Amino acid sequence: MAMKIWEERFMASDPYSANDVRNEWERDYARLIHSAAFRRLQSKTQVLGLGESDFYRTRLTHSMEVAQIGTGILRWLKSKHDSDNEILGALPRSSLMNTICLAHDIGHPPFGHGGEVALNVCMRNHGGFEGNGQTLRILSKLDKYTEKNGMNPTRRMLLGILKYPASYSQTVQLDAYGKVPEQRWLCKAKEQHPPKCYLDDERELVQWIFKDALTDIEQTAFVKLKHDEKSGHLKSVYKGLDTSIMELADDISYSLHDLEDAIALGMVTQADWRDHFESDDGKALFSNCGLNYDDITKELYGRSHMRKKAIGGLVHKFIISTYVTDSEVPGATTPLIKWNAVMEEATEKLMKSIKKLVFEKVIRSPNVQQLEFKGQKLVMELFSALESDPMRLLPVDGQKRFKQASGKQEQMRAICDFIAGMTDEYATRFYEKLYYPHKGSIFDRL
Repeated sequence: MAMKIWEERFMASDPYSANDVRNEWERDYARLIHSAAFRRLQSKTQVLGLGESDFYRTRLTHSMEVAQIGTGILRWLKSKHDSDNEILGALPRSSLMNTICLAHDIGHPPFGHGGEVALNVCMRNHGGFEGNGQTLRILSKLDKYTEKNGMNPTRRMLLGILKYPASYSQTVQLDAYGKVPEQRWLCKAKEQHPPKCYLDDERELVQWIFKDALTDIEQTAFVKLKHDEKSGHLKSVYKGLDTSIMELADDISYSLHDLEDAIALGMVTQADWRDHFESDDGKALFSNCGLNYDDITKELYGRSHMRKKAIGGLVHKFIISTYVTDSEVPGATTPLIKWNAVMEEATEKLMKSIKKLVFEKVIRSPNVQQLEFKGQKLVMELFSALESDPMRLLPVDGQKRFKQASGKQEQMRAICDFIAGMTDEYATRFYEKLYYPHKGSIFDRL
């Protein structure tokens, strides 16, 4: 009966067909798959720009691969811990794991981290912006499945999505931000990253997620914070069991599938790969995992089917290196926060090293950063235009939400929600409609 509470929804009178044979997790899955927010992922940048080719990954294909890996980890964990009834009882069903993984990126704005930085700067005095926090907001408020409660997901799905169980106001450190120049789109992105958090507007929802499901001691311990050296803000220490599986799947996909795209595009050459791993310590990262560095290198830089074999082999190796252990949340007795999925140390070191290579050669490359900067400027200028005269420039639905907002912060959040929901292509065309000097037409469709 204790686990039954996780099937509850924030809006108790939830609409569904009387003869529906699906369980609650399967309903969550169906609502997500049919949502506009999920469809929009097909036109949002993952790493490489959408205009590069129809071969490289988008946010949608990335999310699908994360879901496949996440359910693969789940199957492995059920097999590995088949004699531990407590862990087996805590592990999610495949449909729930699929949903959490597929939904994990729906809050990310157009143009990747460039768009996230832009919206966080624009919302600096109005509650900030963070992509993971926006995911929670879409699921619980903005999606059109219900009038005011978004998709109205189950409590457990929301806990699984809650990567950082602390609010913006709890985590933000204003001295971590750099100076914003008069032309704010010229700000340095590395000085404007938001804290990892949920948005304060969702505080009531997060309190409901915990209410009656976690003890007071567990709630207090679960939101423990630490200093995040990377951003300068505070960051939550703990996460739930389902979240830990999703994050492992995301890390595996990020390190290996983005590497695959980068190799195909020539952004990580064989010389780059060897420079990164050729030392004794670098090769030891492979041997410590029972892998042969030379064989993997040969396959990655061989023909396409050989590269696919190498990537698939590494994904498999990473999956079977996972296990469930104590999350170390003080006083935790609730299985969903008592346990976490983790990766064996040797395999985790290899994965992190591959992620570092992808970050240095792809994410931080001038070509990618220049496009990110362009997206940053575009989003900020869109925000400036809409903020200047919202009842003139917002679409009809946006005007309605703006009028219904109570106070300046809610009004700015309405503008932010509109821009955050845009795809890269829609944002570009909306920008052109407002700023480009060509004649245009009242019949132009965005």
